Amino acid sequence: MNQKKTTRQIKALGLCSGGLDSILSALVLRRQGIDITWISFETPFFSSQSAQKASIQTGIKLITQDITTPYMEMMKAPKGGFGKNMNPCMDCHTLMFATAGTRMKEEGFDFLFSGEVLGQRPKSQTKTALRYVEKNSGFDGDLLRPLSAKCLPETRMEQEGLVDRERLMDITGRSRKVQMQMAKDFGIKEYPAPAGGCLLTDKIFSNRLRDLLYVQKTDETRLLHLLKSGRHFRLDNDCKLIVGRSKNDNQQILYWYDKTRDIRLRHAEMAGPDTILIGTISDAHIRTAAQITAGYTKSKPGETAGIKVFEKGKESIIQVPTPAPGVYEDLMI
Repeated sequence: MNQKKTTRQIKALGLCSGGLDSILSALVLRRQGIDITWISFETPFFSSQSAQKASIQTGIKLITQDITTPYMEMMKAPKGGFGKNMNPCMDCHTLMFATAGTRMKEEGFDFLFSGEVLGQRPKSQTKTALRYVEKNSGFDGDLLRPLSAKCLPETRMEQEGLVDRERLMDITGRSRKVQMQMAKDFGIKEYPAPAGGCLLTDKIFSNRLRDLLYVQKTDETRLLHLLKSGRHFRLDNDCKLIVGRSKNDNQQILYWYDKTRDIRLRHAEMAGPDTILIGTISDAHIRTAAQITAGYTKSKPGETAGIKVFEKGKESIIQVPTPAPGVYEDLMI
């Protein structure tokens, strides 16, 4: 190793999802005496919750940063395209590394690193994909992947002696056996299952997102968050109804409910969902929404239901017939 002469401790900034690979990549470097800090990003599609748990477990400092605005700009036309659903994985990673790289420069870190493993994911973690991300991030040469480093070209950090290449790993492929053993060796007992943390890989969520972006033509942040809760009904291009499915759904819907713009409905006399109308709303929309709301209570089909309507600080009750099951199914997104 060509040891670089320095009187200060080497500092590295790592992208952290909170998964096992993120944790192990940091511990491999920390074992070399490198001062490790993590950064985790948040949008309505993924959170830093797992990263926060990993930070507590390992004692590694964590920075969290919301990137919703640049993320939605990237989503308009990702250069690498989308995956099976609305997941722009390569450009997502590129944006994260670009953002982390800016902080690296501003805050005096020596390099970036991640827990990516060569060949673990067939599209986003091939040599070509890993190279695409690094090159397009704007920080070419500043990124180390400790778990697969020996299977990749030697980096500046290794050449300069900031990192000992011989103490890095050569993991490839989808098997998790090596990582599981490393977890035992490092004493890591808790970590989430691989993948599954991003809503953009979910088919139903992706359908809702396409509807919001391309039909209603908006990417308002609160509406992105609302995609995660309830049943969604498209009443027309400019109006949508969201119907809670559970107590937790109702709570989430009401959290993002805007009393000045949306209309809230619920059954006047019996338990049932909270529902909200969003967009350009007509009297016909309100009546349809009231019927759909009644349909998700114990009110019997054909029975008249009293539905409370909350609109701009005023409350009223309208009477509507309870629809038969499935009548409005074609409106569901």
